[in-house]
Amino acid sequence: MAGLLRWGRWGGFVALATAYALLAHYTNTRPHLGLLGALVALAPILLAGLSLAWYSAHRALMLALFAIACIVLLLSRQWIARHFGMLYWIEHAGTQLVLCLAFGRTLYAGREPMCTRFARIVHGRMAPPLAHYTRQVTKAWAGFFGAMAAGSTILFYTASPADWSLFAYFFTAPLIMLMFAVEYAVRKQVFPDMKHASILEGVKAFWKTPASKA
Repeated sequence: MAGLLRWGRWGGFVALATAYALLAHYTNTRPHLGLLGALVALAPILLAGLSLAWYSAHRALMLALFAIACIVLLLSRQWIARHFGMLYWIEHAGTQLVLCLAFGRTLYAGREPMCTRFARIVHGRMAPPLAHYTRQVTKAWAGFFGAMAAGSTILFYTASPADWSLFAYFFTAPLIMLMFAVEYAVRKQVFPDMKHASILEGVKAFWKTPASKA
């Protein structure tokens, strides 16, 4: 039963993400749907803001600030509707940039690289060769997300909205999964005798480790 519930949650998440991607792409290719595009673009930001406010130690104050922000957005709806494409870009490129910085800042001296933390969650104690390898993987992920942010920005300003939207909403997730698959293949070659965590376990460790704690 627990397994069915878990797969049901994953299925629901995938369905919701797919529906959002399709709707975002639809509005990106139809500039006249400004208000709908603005609503779709703002939805993840508003949900994240509401969640942060609700779980804040100062809930009443944060909810009040959230309400004020919503009023400002409502009053600015006409301007936002004319520039909703930029909201999509900020959301996508900004997420990639935050992930790049989250991985990159753990490479500073005296800090534990993020992928080393992931490996420790899965494997426990690590030998120095594995610790060195996971540090290099952390660099690779930081570079990957940095390249994604740069690619998103270049496409946004040089390609059509439809082309940028295809990259942002239909190529980002497959590229991330390809990165996981390539790293898994390389790890099996570098450490052939080690018991390897599956790609799914790596994804779970990724999502369960908040960037703020890395």
